[in-house]
Parts: sequence; C-alpha cells; structure tokens
Amino acid sequence: IRIGVSGCVVGQKVRFNGGHKRSNFVSDELADHVEFVPVCPEVEMGLPVPRETMRLVRIKEGETRLIANKSGADHTERIQAFAQGKVKELEDSELCGFIVQKGSPSCGMERVKVYPPGGGIPQSVERGLFTQELMRRFPNLPVEESGRLTDPRLREHFLVRVLAYRRLRDLFDNDWKASDLVAFQSREKLLILAHSDYRPLGRLVANRGNYSLKEWGDQYQKMFLDALSKPPSIGKHVNVLQHVVGYFREGLDQVSRSEVSELIEAYGKRLVPLVVPLTLVKHHVRSLGLQYLDQQSYIHGNVRRLVPQNHLAS
Repeated sequence: IRIGVSGCVVGQKVRFNGGHKRSNFVSDELADHVEFVPVCPEVEMGLPVPRETMRLVRIKEGETRLIANKSGADHTERIQAFAQGKVKELEDSELCGFIVQKGSPSCGMERVKVYPPGGGIPQSVERGLFTQELMRRFPNLPVEESGRLTDPRLREHFLVRVLAYRRLRDLFDNDWKASDLVAFQSREKLLILAHSDYRPLGRLVANRGNYSLKEWGDQYQKMFLDALSKPPSIGKHVNVLQHVVGYFREGLDQVSRSEVSELIEAYGKRLVPLVVPLTLVKHHVRSLGLQYLDQQSYIHGNVRRLVPQNHLAS
C-alpha cells in the first residue's frame, strides 16, 4: 500500500530551518506496513534549506498568495506550477492516502492561517497550496494531518479509509462487471453501517437506472468514500456488533451469546477497546462457518493488520 507523505513527517530535514517534523507513529510503526512516497513542495520547487519562512496572504477577496516573510518574494505561481505537475506525476503512483504536515502554507490540510497584507492577525484559514491542488485532483483520496494521527480514533479512521480506497482500486482498476460491484457492496455492508446510512448506497447498487457502467462505478466510488468520511461512533460500532450477534442464534449456545453481548456492552461503556469484542466475534464467525460474515471487511479487512492492536482503543 503506497501513501504519500510530507517529507518532513518522515524525518527529512527539509523545513525552513533545516529541521524536520518527524512523526514517531508514521516513521516507526506505519512505515513497516506501507510504502511512503515523500514530497516536499517547497524544496522540490527549488527553494533552499534553510530558507525564509513563508505565509499565506490574502491580497484581496478570492486571491491568496504565498509570500516570503522578510523579502516579500511571491512564490505563488512557482508552487502552483509545481503542484500541478507533481499531482499529475502522482497519478501513476497508485497512492491510497496522503499524510501532510499541519499548518504548513504548502502542505496543511485545514486551518492554515491566512494573513492580511503587511502582517497582523490572521483573517481566515485555508488549505496549503499543494494540498489544495492534491485534494482537487484526487477528491476521494484519504488525506490526514500527521499530528491528528496521535489520536487513536482518528488514526484508525484514516487507516480504515486507506484500506477501503485500496479495495476500490483493486476492483475498479481492473475489468469489472456489475456483479463484481454487487459482491463488493455485500462485503462492505457492515463497514458502511458502522460509519453511515447504508440505504443510499444500497439503492444505487440495486437500481443502476440510466447510468453507463463507468458512470455507475464512478458514482459508487464517490458515495462509498463519502459514507466512510466521518469516524464511526461507539454507538454505531455497538449496533453493528449486536447485528452480527443476531446471526449466532442458531449455532451458539446461550452462555456463549451472553459472553459476546457482555463484551459488547463493556465496549459501549468504554471499559475495553473495540478489538476485544471484535476478536471474539471473529472467532465465532469462523467456528460457525458463517460465510457471509466471514467475508465482511468490517471483521477481517480492517486496520488491525497495519498497526499493533493495543493502539486501537476506539
């Protein structure tokens, strides 16, 4: 799995002062499971290390420029040209996500300060100019700031989206038929339920309507990733797990069902992490031979193979 990343986040000494913003999680844990594609827009567009600090400046309504603080040099056209070329280059990189540096006028994902001409108090916030172009070209690509990945819930949510994006690529980058999309939707049902309302996607899959096959697939990809765009709540996880327990009625004795229900309740009260009831559920799914559940990405295609389980205390 290939993930783009701001170079400073993986320890490259490319910041304005010759330093870095190395993330321990990204560099020490996630790096063992993915291939990173580092990008530093400011260095790659030709600026030296060290260099002047820069900021976004609102020249007039609707026009934001990248300005060097001391010299006043305007690097807007330079970074925009680089961003367009780099993003086009990344089209062939098979990226499934991108991790950017918070607050950077080139790489920040949100809340990057925008100043009035001449300095003063920031007037608004925007995206960094490179990330702005990246997200314009790849609107469905999972993008997250490195600092937010210290939060276990946001970390897990990002990785869930990365793996889901990879599964979409595996489907749509090859020759696919309508039956393949129907089967994909069936495998993703519980994951969708944990994040959002399943019905809109269900209706799209059941009623292709006047879409061409490509249009149908494009619409599905957007709606699927939109459905996963918000982190799931504990309550939604509890509902999905209880839904799964309903499949155990025929093959599991009352004592075993009660054990699973008690662990789900403990998770709902934040006494144990999600992995505890989910592991027992997975065991019973396999022991009972419940093929439909055994194919669910919610149960098997999740982030627990990317990072140690003790980090996942949703």
